[in-house]
Amino acid sequence: MGDDSRRDADSMVTAVRHLGPNWYAAVMGTAAVATAGAGLPVHVPGLRTACTAVWALSLVLLLALLAARALHWTHHRDQARAHLLDPATAPFYGCLAMALLAVGGGAITVGRDWIGGEAAVVLDAVLFSAGTAVGLAAAVAVPYLMAVRHRAEPSQATPVWLLPLVAPMVSAALGPLLVPHLPPGQARETLLLACFAMFGLSLLGTLLMLPLVFARLVTGGPLPLALTPTLCLVLGPLGQSTTAVGMFADVAPGALPAPYSDGFDVLAVLYGVPVMGFALLWAGLATAHVLRARRHGMGFTMTWWAFTFPVGTCVTGAEALARHTGLVVYEGLAVGLYGVLVGAWTVAAVRTAHGLLNGTLLAAPRTAPAAPRPVTARTTSGAVH
Repeated sequence: MGDDSRRDADSMVTAVRHLGPNWYAAVMGTAAVATAGAGLPVHVPGLRTACTAVWALSLVLLLALLAARALHWTHHRDQARAHLLDPATAPFYGCLAMALLAVGGGAITVGRDWIGGEAAVVLDAVLFSAGTAVGLAAAVAVPYLMAVRHRAEPSQATPVWLLPLVAPMVSAALGPLLVPHLPPGQARETLLLACFAMFGLSLLGTLLMLPLVFARLVTGGPLPLALTPTLCLVLGPLGQSTTAVGMFADVAPGALPAPYSDGFDVLAVLYGVPVMGFALLWAGLATAHVLRARRHGMGFTMTWWAFTFPVGTCVTGAEALARHTGLVVYEGLAVGLYGVLVGAWTVAAVRTAHGLLNGTLLAAPRTAPAAPRPVTARTTSGAVH
């Protein structure tokens, strides 16, 4: 029995060697299905119960991934360091922050139905604090590493570079859920304005990075097939920022004096409407690229999870606009996008489960074969002798 347990432990340690931070995207996408579904402006029997069950699944996935990544850092520090020094992998550390934040926000939104209101607030407070700290650290550390260690070329720019900069925007959008649970006065105002500061931090950082991504796309041609789904990541800061300003307007009357609370209500519409318009434009562009890539043989990879969380932020953004404008068109947009989200999540979840069962998703990445040695006088003469 002892030998069997030891072999199982060794097998588990070996299996997580190539488990990167990108796997947290599965947690983000699952939590997005729960929170976005709970805010839909329509009543569907059983929907809230289903959303609560999906949130519980996201919590289980988060705990499992945190344990697996702890094993990774403990037993495969060489690989963990390689991930940090890889410009294609390091930005995914923003996903850790967003996974913590998404599950925490879901606790108050739907999880309280099962675990109780007090436990939900405590869980969200813990995950929000941890996620915000990790997100702010990633927003500084990853661009720093890109500047001094990664030496990335402009031709390597992809939407993945946005991930560490989007994490503070998720804090900005979900932090207001905790505002009503704080004492009136300084505490509420401080948290709300801190969320507004993270909104600005993330928005301005995104506005600096997005032109690099767009320029690479226009001048360098389509992304590699496996990376094409990451074009949907651009929807993340767009939908999440629209969600954030809507959340500010929801809680501002109980946290800020009248002139400023009214200003947030105006901002929710004047900012959210044009940004959601651009999000729909980008969604059309990304869809065209994905269809092209699919025709050219794009297969499943973990990048398909990019079809989930960013779309979920557009659902919550449309829900916020529906609340603050009263327009039926935004209600319809939220419902339509939620259908896309559920479909994308189902496909990604099924394909991920299949890839885990057959071992392909945790296998070592394929390396290109070594190039043949050039034929020279020396090698030719060596061959003769």
